[in-house]
Amino acid sequence: MSERSIKRGFASRPCDTERWIKTSDASPRRMDDAAAFTARLTIDVTPALRGRIKVAAFQRGVTVADMLRELLAREFPTDTGDPS
Repeated sequence: MSERSIKRGFASRPCDTERWIKTSDASPRRMDDAAAFTARLTIDVTPALRGRIKVAAFQRGVTVADMLRELLAREFPTDTGDPS
């Protein structure tokens, strides 16, 4: 019989968490943004609203994520005195 192989867990985390968090996996087209690092934002919406958002993004020829990023950037502009 052979020995059991050591399995990594499905959600195993790297040893150096700080470097893992700061690693940018953004595609090159998003590198022109002010911040190269992104964070995931989760919101709860009704299935009907989700459908309307997806249809609007499709009609505009963009992804839902890109459309919502633009909307949030427009609604919450960076202030000159903002510490971030």
